[in-house]
Amino acid sequence: MSGDGRADAGAGATRTTCPYCGVGCGVLARQVDGAVAIAGDPDHPANFGALCSKGSALAETLSMDGRLLHPMVDGRRAGWDEALDRVALAFAGTAAAHGPDSVALYVSGQILIEDYYVANKLMKGFLGTANIDTNSRLCMASSVAGHRRAFGADTVPGVYADLEEADLVVLVGSNLAWCHPVLHRRLVAAREKLGTRIVVVDPRRTATAEDSDLHLALAPGSDVALFAGLLAHLARAGAVDPDWVGAHANGFDEALRVAAAYDPARVAALTGLAARDIEAFYAAFAATERVVTVYSQGVNQSTSGTDKVNAIVNCHLATARIGRPGMGPFSVTGQPNAMGGREVGGLANMLAAHLDIDDEGHRELARGFWRAPTIAAKPGLKAVDLFHAVREGRVRALWIMGTNPAVSMPDAEGVREALRACPFVCVSDVEAATDTGEFAHVLLPSLAWGEKDGTVTNSERRISRQRAFLAPPGEARADWAQLAEVGRLMGFGDAFAYPDAAAVFREYAAMTALKTERERDLDLSGVADLSDAAYAALAPFQWPRRRGEPAGETRFFADGRFFHPDGKARFVPTAHRPPAAATDAARPLMLNTGRVRDQWHTMTRTGKAARLMTQAGEPFLEIHPDDAAARGLSAADLAEVESAHGRAILRVSPTRRVARGEAFAPMHWTDRFAPTGRVGALIAPATDPVSGQPELKATPVEARRFPAAWFAFALCRARPSPQAADYVALAPSRGGFRIELASRDALDDPERFTAGVLGLGEGVERVAYRDPARGEFRLAAFEDEAFVGALFLAPGPVAVARDAMAARLGQPVARGERLALLAGRVGAGAKDKGPIVCACLEVGRREIADAVATGARTVGDVGARTRAGTNCGSCRPEIQAMLARRTAPEVERAG
Repeated sequence: MSGDGRADAGAGATRTTCPYCGVGCGVLARQVDGAVAIAGDPDHPANFGALCSKGSALAETLSMDGRLLHPMVDGRRAGWDEALDRVALAFAGTAAAHGPDSVALYVSGQILIEDYYVANKLMKGFLGTANIDTNSRLCMASSVAGHRRAFGADTVPGVYADLEEADLVVLVGSNLAWCHPVLHRRLVAAREKLGTRIVVVDPRRTATAEDSDLHLALAPGSDVALFAGLLAHLARAGAVDPDWVGAHANGFDEALRVAAAYDPARVAALTGLAARDIEAFYAAFAATERVVTVYSQGVNQSTSGTDKVNAIVNCHLATARIGRPGMGPFSVTGQPNAMGGREVGGLANMLAAHLDIDDEGHRELARGFWRAPTIAAKPGLKAVDLFHAVREGRVRALWIMGTNPAVSMPDAEGVREALRACPFVCVSDVEAATDTGEFAHVLLPSLAWGEKDGTVTNSERRISRQRAFLAPPGEARADWAQLAEVGRLMGFGDAFAYPDAAAVFREYAAMTALKTERERDLDLSGVADLSDAAYAALAPFQWPRRRGEPAGETRFFADGRFFHPDGKARFVPTAHRPPAAATDAARPLMLNTGRVRDQWHTMTRTGKAARLMTQAGEPFLEIHPDDAAARGLSAADLAEVESAHGRAILRVSPTRRVARGEAFAPMHWTDRFAPTGRVGALIAPATDPVSGQPELKATPVEARRFPAAWFAFALCRARPSPQAADYVALAPSRGGFRIELASRDALDDPERFTAGVLGLGEGVERVAYRDPARGEFRLAAFEDEAFVGALFLAPGPVAVARDAMAARLGQPVARGERLALLAGRVGAGAKDKGPIVCACLEVGRREIADAVATGARTVGDVGARTRAGTNCGSCRPEIQAMLARRTAPEVERAG
């Protein structure tokens, strides 16, 4: 690698890191003929050149459309001096009048280590409050709490290579195939080579479950019962390692005493699993030494999330299956720098460099290192509590950075009320219009991926560089620079006089050496003296990176030494607790929420890429066919979904991937894409009592058929203006936008409504069809022979070849083909791929079906004929299901 971080292979390529999930894939970005070309970095040890559908589409998300390019104050353009003066005065004045705990920062796993570090130093060391929390609280706070209880520090024991060295991999609450696709492909490749067995523990039959040898579709929130029962089984089966436990851990007897209450019959009753499946899982775990348990949001996002983590860790401690190749508990994070935020103190209950905010000695270490006038004396407000405090007026000045809590937080309507009432809100973001930015008194333009420069840490503790390959647009600035300037304006000049990101990183790395060597897991002292050139060229490395030691791959706990004061691990007794809102007679469906394959968080970035909207172009509700029938719901209907906290309107998708009595909805949609599809509005603000992480997997809801008088599907070249409809779902498409609409009230003038949706002016040729008796209306619009828009309206869900028609936007259409287009057919010479299955390579269902019909018998055959499934592989389970000519097996539970 050259000194500026450019790849040696391939002129002009910049090595950087993907901004999506916690896998931390290396990316090569090249400028080619004025455009950006993206490829996987074959030398990066996280992905070895592979990218998922989202990573592959990164170049399509770099548009300047909608970017925030200048500071805004009270809705008008302002200069940086005015904007930052306003922030500094608001924070200083509020803290002086109401105390330091009246101000707060809410940040994000999307910001860089350098940003996080400056934010924590400013808040905890110079303002004297720990009221800085992160959206990672919604992601992995329960893992942090579980690690600290068990290990004495937030230490991830394993590395990705363990998935390739294990004989058994247990995936708990992790749809790895969709949420961490590149890591999933590494696992599947290992199985194909070595015969690795895969067990999936998840209420839904996900794409990951399709690739498993055993799917345990347990009842929501019953993970503790399953793993407490496993601990008891390990003891009965003689699989516990008593010598190791006696030498390296405390608390085993009490943990086993509690677990002994979970005999197989009780586990079956609590989880709903068949006894034979429980027995098969327990026997496989007991008999297999090299076992890795990977867990993610299905474990963490729970009112018993920390206990779930410890129930899993207990089983690995009991068998001494930790710290060695191919074994151990492994938390995979959801964001590119969620791990980095944990290391730098991004959570309200931690200090930077894994220093403990509850430890007076650690607080003094931090204060002395920073030469700070004060130090936060107690943990701050965790995310849910923070927004409660804003709503109640206890927090009166709030700075939000790189996240969209008006959508992503539970009780999202309550969060909006809090922001509306807050005397001062600052938002740093890359987009000019977000649901959260609507409430800002000051909007600050931040650098986006491709423009910013710094470091991130992935799920295996590997620090990689994000490097800029684009010039900063407009007046956008780095987040750390915004924070540092506010620090200087508040009178803390010397402490925040950083010339660049490298200086911030060096200071943070030096701080990691403050703890004694015995209690220090996070150690970056070996990179604390990097020159600017060395920082620019820094290759990915795992911590610890101790002074004088070479970089290498490190597993923790192989020597049986942990970070509690006595050097031993702790078993934590865990007992089953049902989800906090498990019973509600008026709302008998249990709603699970999560991600879809091709979207990311609140779609600020992925919502710009048309091909990433083809798998799921609107918010939906997965519901068991029996539950749908009992409510009069059919496929493609709209359902009003209501909880104790809010409501949403979602497209109905009956499927046997969910069990009876359960439902699933994705978390991504916002006011900009589907105003009534915001699922966060449904979620109760119930949290884990230890970690403060909210329950996002078990909300009681009811679903009723939305009484639509009409449904419509529209295509247009330009982003449409908001229209008066009860349901609107917008998605970019090739050459324009596609819109789904529906409303309770009948339309008096469909043609006028259509012209408003499509933005049709004078001189646009229109071809229309109207059948009042059937309640149907269709209109297609043409300008200079090009197809520029259409709307199809009917009393029921509209059936047209959506993707194929969207592909014709902007294309010339012969007059002889226009009636076919009006009928919803693509016309002569045009190809209808069907719904896109492989987003990486844009291969549709019809193309795959044609390959199967003409002799393809394996996923590999389909890939050879269509290329589907040959990139990230996350569509391979769907291809396999098509090959088997079946839908996913029904989720059933005993009893």
